Amino acid sequence: MSYQEVCENVAEAAIRAGRRPQQVTLVVISKGRGVDQIMELYEQGVRDFGENRAQELARKASELPDDIRWHFVGPLQTNKVRLVRPVAHMLHSMDRLKLARFWTRGDGRRSPALAQVNIGGEPQKHGISPDEVEEMVVRFRQEGVELKGLMAMAPQAPDPETVRPFFRRLRSMSEALSEHFPHIGELSMGMTDDYRVAIEEGATMVRVGRAVFGRDS
Repeated sequence: MSYQEVCENVAEAAIRAGRRPQQVTLVVISKGRGVDQIMELYEQGVRDFGENRAQELARKASELPDDIRWHFVGPLQTNKVRLVRPVAHMLHSMDRLKLARFWTRGDGRRSPALAQVNIGGEPQKHGISPDEVEEMVVRFRQEGVELKGLMAMAPQAPDPETVRPFFRRLRSMSEALSEHFPHIGELSMGMTDDYRVAIEEGATMVRVGRAVFGRDS
């Protein structure tokens, strides 16, 4: 597959759901990819890239154009906040109060964040328990986090249809939160294997790497 094909798939999924393709941001996951590979996509118009390692993000941000919007999509240790916060357009993995305090303290840029939800209750994954989402959203906001929405990774499954209920549940959480917090509307969900289903269920951001670059990592 290629970037253009993924864009077509994104547009088709959005239209099937009665939405405009422009309502979905494709974040190209560039972890492990070289600067030259990223520049090839940049020249095709891509501006949203995602990384999950702090040092790698900081290095690439220093070597690539300033108008790239960097999304940090992996677990973030508090001692790495100093590397990520100055360059990140958005943090997708706000998952605990300690991180919120590090993210908001001191001077300098404070990019918005998404609260990461462990939607499948999987012990090997990071994220807030679904039962604690509303409480943690309140507490993150009290710490000064500019919270824009929710993020989740559905359990891996050979058939994307089997994870549809997890995306639907995250969308329901988002809709419930929006009654009290109208500015929390972003839904970052869906990756290479299931992004079309995620878009049909309301994703506003999808995180796709392998399909865009055309081969497995």
